[in-house]
Amino acid sequence: MTRLQRTRRLACTLAATALATAGLSGTAAHATQAAPQSAAPEIGVQFNPDGDGGQCTGATGQQWAASPDWTPAIRIDTDNRPGGCQLAFGIYDPDRTLAGASISYTFLPSSDDASGQCGNYQGTYPVPIKRFRTFGQTVRIDSDNRPGFCNLTFNVSGRDDVGLDVQFYADGDAGQCGSADHPPLPKDQYQTAYDGNPVTISIDTDGRGGGCQLMLRVQRF
Repeated sequence: MTRLQRTRRLACTLAATALATAGLSGTAAHATQAAPQSAAPEIGVQFNPDGDGGQCTGATGQQWAASPDWTPAIRIDTDNRPGGCQLAFGIYDPDRTLAGASISYTFLPSSDDASGQCGNYQGTYPVPIKRFRTFGQTVRIDSDNRPGFCNLTFNVSGRDDVGLDVQFYADGDAGQCGSADHPPLPKDQYQTAYDGNPVTISIDTDGRGGGCQLMLRVQRF
């Protein structure tokens, strides 16, 4: 073997060793490419006062949280002061990871006598699941010292691997944030709405001390 042949063979051996060490052979490069990651869906809350701003505090305006994060807490403390709180929900799902799922919210008074505390838009409305950020129908909370309260129910259907976590807790008198049928949970505990299992919270804020805080999280099981 000539010197030139030995030099070429050595150069080829060194090049092959370097490629193998770096994992850059043609076969390895294709095998180690990461699969594209889907963008996580986001749950959105829109929360605004339409009177005395002290009744609707915490994260006011529009707030979005990507799964598995919680939305920042909104604080409801409506009472006999003027005005109430406007509330709406939406889901931003740019890669359609929740395709086939439906989420809705129902807002109703606990009785006919309480109708005036729960605004004009009482009923069931879809949470829009879109590739752009938008919100569903706005509902209005104006619970006060009048008898009765408002029930807000979240429902999930269409898929058994999608859930909506609901954290709703009192920061004062717990009687303002629940009812006999739907008692409040302590802070950091939550209920999950999933297919066939709705979650209802009762809002009965009035002149008693404290208010109620609400946080949401969308997830796949």
